[in-house]
Amino acid sequence: MNTFGKIVIAFLLLFAVLHITFTGKEQATRVFRLRDGKIITFEQMIGDLNKTNIILVGELHDDQFHHRLELAVIKALQDSGAPLAVGFEMFTAESQDDLNRWVNGRLPVDDFMKIYYRNWGMPWPLYSGILLYMRDHKIPAVGLNIPPEISEKVASSGFSALSLKELGTLPPGISCTVNERYITFIQRAYRSHSENDKFLHFCEAQILWDKAMAWNVIEFLKRDRSRTVVVVAGTGHSWKRGIPDQIRDLSKKLSYKVILPEVPDEIEPNNMTIDDADYILLRE
Repeated sequence: MNTFGKIVIAFLLLFAVLHITFTGKEQATRVFRLRDGKIITFEQMIGDLNKTNIILVGELHDDQFHHRLELAVIKALQDSGAPLAVGFEMFTAESQDDLNRWVNGRLPVDDFMKIYYRNWGMPWPLYSGILLYMRDHKIPAVGLNIPPEISEKVASSGFSALSLKELGTLPPGISCTVNERYITFIQRAYRSHSENDKFLHFCEAQILWDKAMAWNVIEFLKRDRSRTVVVVAGTGHSWKRGIPDQIRDLSKKLSYKVILPEVPDEIEPNNMTIDDADYILLRE
């Protein structure tokens, strides 16, 4: 094969990779629905989600397949005509002005990548497909998280260590009570932390994230109730005992559904119930 032919093939392969990454065409075709134990299609799941206020889609942050699934959900809902917004664990509420500028096309990619890396440590290519799609379709992005230095301090020294100034950066009236039910959930969802000497502090940091992200989602919907909010967050936060429980405590009027990706030995049809999630996206 001549040099030109090799270049053409390389270009076509690159195009195929980019097409999958940025269009989200690679998606789970089979979904396990927990309420009735049935395997349904991806399209049936999207139909089930009609008129749901908040849809939480979990991820392992470093799994590109999970991000393609998230994009597939966002695209399918967008194509269905549902007015959307996407809330991100990956951005703090303090970054909201920057997110608004991004989706309105007023920030070059290079500038936005700097903002992204100030908020999140995972490589940009993992999330670029979602964020570029949102910019191209002007889908509102909502920063949900608290400043990382706050959660890090809580995880290290506990909620009681926060100063009045630090407490002022959090949603009003927020508390950090951790009960036995939540501790049991954290032990299940975050096995690597269950023997940590500061495990209670870790639980406090996690529930603080959950409470703050729930509060920020609800505040957004108070301003724009017409939209369905897709929340992109780690599986531990998306699990029903994470952000969804906090949403339920803060608002009895909003509906939510939880979609989790299949994770071998952790999130599978045989070890999950409707108390954990609503759907599991199965790996082919």
